[in-house]
Amino acid sequence: LAAALRPLRERVASAGAASSSGSWGDEHAFFKRDENEISPYSWNITGTYKGSWNFAGSTNGSSRFLEFTKLKGDAVLELLSTPTKISGVHYVQGSVTFHDVLDNAHDRGVAQIRLEGVYIWPFRQLRMVANSGADGEPLQEEDYFLSNPYHLLRIFSSQVFQETSEEKNRRKNSLTYDMEKHCSVEIAAKVVRVSSNLNEGEHEKYRLEGLMESTAVDDDGECFSPILLNATSLNVEVYYNKAVNYTLMVTFISFLQVLLLIRQMEHSNTQSGAAKVSILMIGQQAIMDAYLCLLHLTAGILVESLFNAFATAAFFKFVVFSIFEMRYLLAIWKASRPLNSGEGWEVMRRELSVLYSRFYGILLGGILLMYELHNFLRPLLFLMYSFWVPQIVTNVIRDTRKPLHPQYILGMTITRLAIPLYIFGCPSNFMRIEPDKTWCIAVTIFMGI
Repeated sequence: LAAALRPLRERVASAGAASSSGSWGDEHAFFKRDENEISPYSWNITGTYKGSWNFAGSTNGSSRFLEFTKLKGDAVLELLSTPTKISGVHYVQGSVTFHDVLDNAHDRGVAQIRLEGVYIWPFRQLRMVANSGADGEPLQEEDYFLSNPYHLLRIFSSQVFQETSEEKNRRKNSLTYDMEKHCSVEIAAKVVRVSSNLNEGEHEKYRLEGLMESTAVDDDGECFSPILLNATSLNVEVYYNKAVNYTLMVTFISFLQVLLLIRQMEHSNTQSGAAKVSILMIGQQAIMDAYLCLLHLTAGILVESLFNAFATAAFFKFVVFSIFEMRYLLAIWKASRPLNSGEGWEVMRRELSVLYSRFYGILLGGILLMYELHNFLRPLLFLMYSFWVPQIVTNVIRDTRKPLHPQYILGMTITRLAIPLYIFGCPSNFMRIEPDKTWCIAVTIFMGI
């Protein structure tokens, strides 16, 4: 590692006087080229790198940022490489995120530093410094980070499902915001290509090994001890495949729900049969499908490369919600209020408008409620999945038996549980949400009862 991180001027001097008079494109002659390379400048180091960090010297810690007290931890680098007019030189932007920077093992801290620099292919060298932009100024190539599924899913899983308000305040007060103001951060790293497995397809895998140093801006010592970074690029295709498989599951489930709804509508095709069905039960399921439609459509818009998959899932949820469930909702409403001979179309239209306004009012109000109470998402989902309760209450009040087809009851219970059990029960879900077996068991038993 020490030889790989020697200053570039030493590398040029050792290469010979002839090389110093040439361009960067001439330097690749001093390195053994890979036989499978199409072009000496075909490497694209854009991507997400995940690995570890640890202090390099005997003195560990930080003289200015007391939070940086752990000896080692996890690190994530997100890099965006852009070719320049100079052959073999790429302009690189990105960020490095340090995890486990706090001393308390139960209070994991996060620190992030924005970076920019150059990657010189002939030397396999990456040189980066802290981004000198104003506070809060976005990166020039922010579109990559907005479309990077790993970056988006990390934000989604940490802020929506795991991160509380206290954790947000702690993160704001951590190393992130003061580092770039008071420290001069420099990273010198070597990037090498790792032989990919056959299972990874055509994805190129890179390994980054480097040294991160930081001195105080006012020449008052160092901000923290030198840190060794060791990270390997992630195969983002894995996240794409998991997301596509998830959308296929949602599409298949939606198709099954359409068949179950048709079976139930045939079971209660008479006016007396439809009047036994709870309108609140169907309305609650329609609202759930409307939310799922909006969520999948939003995810497809954010991650452009997954738009087709998520848009397909959103379309099927839209069909279930807008065509079948709303039609069944209207049939139940008509059966619950037989028309009198004296009523006209105006009265019926007015009552129908009240029905639709209540439905969409609850739909929009639920969105605002979940936004304000996103830290209590699991209790809210538990409440939403109690859609069988209104039908039970209706059966008791009206003294009715078997208003629903047995296949509809069993099928809807299983298909409705598929998505939450995947999100909160699958240990390798693509949303990177830690499993919660207690909640999954609780909601399964509750719906089964």
